[in-house]
Amino acid sequence: MDYLRYSEAAARRARAVLDESRLFELWRESGAEPHLVGSLRMGLMMKHRDIDLHIYSERLDTASSFAVVARLAEHPSVGKITCLNLLREVDACIQWQVEWRDTEGETWVIDLIHLRKGAPWEGYFERMADRIREVATPEERLAILRLKHAAPDEAHIPGIAFYMAVLRDGIRTWDEFVRWRADHPLEGIIEWIP
Repeated sequence: MDYLRYSEAAARRARAVLDESRLFELWRESGAEPHLVGSLRMGLMMKHRDIDLHIYSERLDTASSFAVVARLAEHPSVGKITCLNLLREVDACIQWQVEWRDTEGETWVIDLIHLRKGAPWEGYFERMADRIREVATPEERLAILRLKHAAPDEAHIPGIAFYMAVLRDGIRTWDEFVRWRADHPLEGIIEWIP
């Protein structure tokens, strides 16, 4: 299998979803600043059809966040939408998860993390993604994509696990990765930039 070509095709489809959804425009029209994070930003998409955005606003409240997502919900490709109000938690955000059916009938999950400008996490995950993209060698990128492809579809493995295992600890095979995961349980927000 050509993992790089597969990843590039997944990224093209993800960008088509972003274009069709007008998510960047909707958030900007509300005065917020949306930023791409995660595997799409890193160029390391594989089987999971997920798109991650962090959105920063001067004023963060549930009404303004709901107003943007209400406009998005009018699109016929939108299915289920869930919201977690984490404003009083360490995350200090409103977290949205939107299911989107693309033109090929596939469902994508769009994670929208709405934060206040100046929040402790502002820009952190953008820097992490950019650094991973910068330092990963072609061989390491291929190893990450292979491991992501080998992961069972029902497994909920955070992307950071693949990046840490490969870039920091030299893991290359699925068996090595399974052992690595057993020795490195990851919970909560993981702070790591290579």
